[in-house]
Parts: sequence; C-alpha cells; structure tokens
Amino acid sequence: MPLIDVHVIKNVFNQTQKQRIIKDITDAMVAIEGEALRGVTWVRIRETNEGDWAIGGQALTAGAVHSLRDQGSAANSDDQTHQVA
Repeated sequence: MPLIDVHVIKNVFNQTQKQRIIKDITDAMVAIEGEALRGVTWVRIRETNEGDWAIGGQALTAGAVHSLRDQGSAANSDDQTHQVA
C-alpha cells in the first residue's frame, strides 16, 4: 500500500485544490496498481510555511508562487490568441 507525500507551500492551494490533488494522485496510482488498491492508497498533503522553502537560495512565498502561476496563465492566454489568429 503506497503512501504518497505531496509537499506544498502553505496558502498556495485552497481546500478544493488540495482535494483534487489527492483524488488525481490516487486515481493515477490506481491506474498503475489496479482498483483493488484504491482503499489502501494514502496521500498526504504536507504544507511548508512560506519562506521555509527555497529554490536556488531564494525563499518562496505563496505570493511568489501565485505570481508564477499568473504569468503562466497570461502566457497560455497569449498562445491561444496567436493560435486563433
């Protein structure tokens, strides 16, 4: 029975998003292992305080992650605009 830990920065994901992470990871494991193991597939969301997680020596905050997400959304929007044209 697998135990999957998902580490995220606190305040990046809301409760609905965390539930979707749990569901989608469980579904992915069941696709590999078989339906019989759904009931024993554990997924834990582990939240790390803002500023306690760093990449390249730079501490990350929820605001920084949201900015990255928003930049990605804007880039995807631009890509769709160019595809339509």
